[in-house]
Amino acid sequence: MKWKKYTVETTTAAEDFMSSMLMDLGIEGIEIEDNVPLTKEDQADMFIDFLPELPPDDGTSHVSFYIEDDGSDQTEILKKVKVGLERLRDMVDVGTGVITSSETEDLDWINNWKKYFTSFTIEDILIKPTWEELKEEDKDKFLIEIDPGISFGTGKHETTQLCIRQLLKYVRGRNPKVLDVGCGSGILSIVALKLGARAVVGTDLDADCMYSTRENMEVNHLDPSLGNFYVGNLIDDTDLQKKVGTEEFEIVVANILAPVIIAMAPVIPERLKSGGYFITSGIIDFKEQEVKEAIEASGLKVVEVNHQGEWVNITAQKP
Repeated sequence: MKWKKYTVETTTAAEDFMSSMLMDLGIEGIEIEDNVPLTKEDQADMFIDFLPELPPDDGTSHVSFYIEDDGSDQTEILKKVKVGLERLRDMVDVGTGVITSSETEDLDWINNWKKYFTSFTIEDILIKPTWEELKEEDKDKFLIEIDPGISFGTGKHETTQLCIRQLLKYVRGRNPKVLDVGCGSGILSIVALKLGARAVVGTDLDADCMYSTRENMEVNHLDPSLGNFYVGNLIDDTDLQKKVGTEEFEIVVANILAPVIIAMAPVIPERLKSGGYFITSGIIDFKEQEVKEAIEASGLKVVEVNHQGEWVNITAQKP
């Protein structure tokens, strides 16, 4: 399928107005490119270690939209866009308003990424996307099926694999209750349950993750009563901390990023039973020592450090 991409040269002040105008015209798939620096609040919400280096913000912006190139005349819709632009000039500086066009093929934002997620194994676990047929030779394997949807977590990333390997080690044969912080698609919660955890509790900042996790539990034929999932930030949300519970868990697993783990470390011991384990990853290698120190400062004892590529797992135990 071919699509026409139209890009409007405009200003950052006009971005929201222009997006609204395009949506009012029935145009979806709007893309905004600018050099506006992220605020500290945005950076905190994104939980990323490395911010993109942008050129200086000069107030310009490029708002793009896509229309299916099915051979029909697109003159009328472009005329409406230009009329809308001129009307916006009465309210905001829209800049030059110059529209350029280009072509792109097979623009499928929802499904294109799926071709990069195929079945793979971690030790004796086969992780398979829901849309892929199970091969005959794999029918006797320990199977986890995942559809990440719009949530994070296929299991292929090194940090997730590091956590799964630790769950294999600390869940099997122990029947623990597990807290999954930053549950995403629910993959670690599901792995824990299928390995023998008696129950899981998951938290995430994104409400969509609750939906993804519930769907993936159903796909894996897991009793929904085995999991409770909450939206919120465990670091400073006291109501969430109460819902999750005190000294409830034999295992807390968190596949997030180093700054979040460091901020979260003080509240983890209170979640763990004596002798319980904190399994974490998402730690880039040069942050290893900083995270280790934060975990130890919280009163936990580091018992394992594992590496995969440039990523690190730290597993600690509550005395």
